[in-house]
Amino acid sequence: MYIATTHELVDFAERIGGSEVLAVDTEFMREKTYFARLCLIQVATTEVAAVVDPLAIEDLSPLFGIMQDPRTTKVFHAGSQDLEILYRVMGSPVAPVFDTQVAATLTGQPSQVGYQQLVSSLLGVRLDKAHTYTDWSARPLSREQIDYAFDDVRYLPDVYHRLRDQLESEGRMGWLAEDFERMADPATYTVIPEEQYRRVKRASSLDRRSLAVLREVAAWRERTAQAKDLPRRWVLSDESLLEIARRAPTDEKSLAAIRGVTDQAARRYAVGVVAAVRRGLETPEAEWPRLPKRHRPAGDVSDVADMMSALVRVRAREHGVAASLLAPRDELERFAAGERDGSPLSSGWRRTLVGAELEALLEGQIALRVDGGHVVVEPRGSVSDVSPSITDGE
Repeated sequence: MYIATTHELVDFAERIGGSEVLAVDTEFMREKTYFARLCLIQVATTEVAAVVDPLAIEDLSPLFGIMQDPRTTKVFHAGSQDLEILYRVMGSPVAPVFDTQVAATLTGQPSQVGYQQLVSSLLGVRLDKAHTYTDWSARPLSREQIDYAFDDVRYLPDVYHRLRDQLESEGRMGWLAEDFERMADPATYTVIPEEQYRRVKRASSLDRRSLAVLREVAAWRERTAQAKDLPRRWVLSDESLLEIARRAPTDEKSLAAIRGVTDQAARRYAVGVVAAVRRGLETPEAEWPRLPKRHRPAGDVSDVADMMSALVRVRAREHGVAASLLAPRDELERFAAGERDGSPLSSGWRRTLVGAELEALLEGQIALRVDGGHVVVEPRGSVSDVSPSITDGE
């Protein structure tokens, strides 16, 4: 059903209240804005599905009550953006949640498996992709658009049940708890302007005093983008922020001389940028930020990570888990560089499957060799908490 009135939404919410599972998806537009514009909310239980029009309904609280009901598991596929948008609109996080993309990789599906691919694999249903890039803010919606939106949730309850049953039978449901708790944590979606400098590309190339300037300018950009509801890059690009941090312009003319800063942007933003630069320059040295530097092991950490990847692939294949979920490349490089505190590989199921062995590999307690075209993992002495030798079947 298509819901475009408050009365219809209240009736529907009463009908699905207390359901065990609620599949959820959203359609939104954010190409020209900082904040995503929520255009549709699709929901489905095992019995009924609906497309809710938030552009027509002012009060969505009847539906939001179910989004926070602890009795109902909210099921998403690749739901991080949906959860972020719903958190902003609701003012509180959706919980509890289950993400079928994350769960599927623990059942042998490819990393970041698409929704259409997963539905086809598990249910044998082929879905239409024709409206992937449609303008969901335009009204009225066509019948084809509405049907496409329905498809995004109508199969999710069945997908959820199949994945859950398989994971429970293999004793793996608990492996997902930490990931799903993080998805329901408000801190995951809270933007702290003073922390945004960490996301600026090549920020680590700056000295600490320049980082202090970057921190202030990046925070100014974040607040300006929010206030004007513009994409960050439309205010100033990352490249421009880096040059501003290096050169510390003190007036409109010197700001305009920086590559990537147009005369119009310099005129519009000079006061705010120069003030931010000044705050950064006046920051006491004791308060200058510090980005963590990797303590690289002897040799090239990339080469070490390559070797670790071979071990990860062996264990991933053995356990039917996507290698990129078990140990993403960036995590391997951090682990190889000695950054193990807080690493997912240092605790939980990832440590059990491969993290302990990776430590042993880096410490020279186990070795990899090739035997008959296969990678073989061999202990080099007594390793108490490391899995037995397993060969790669490739």
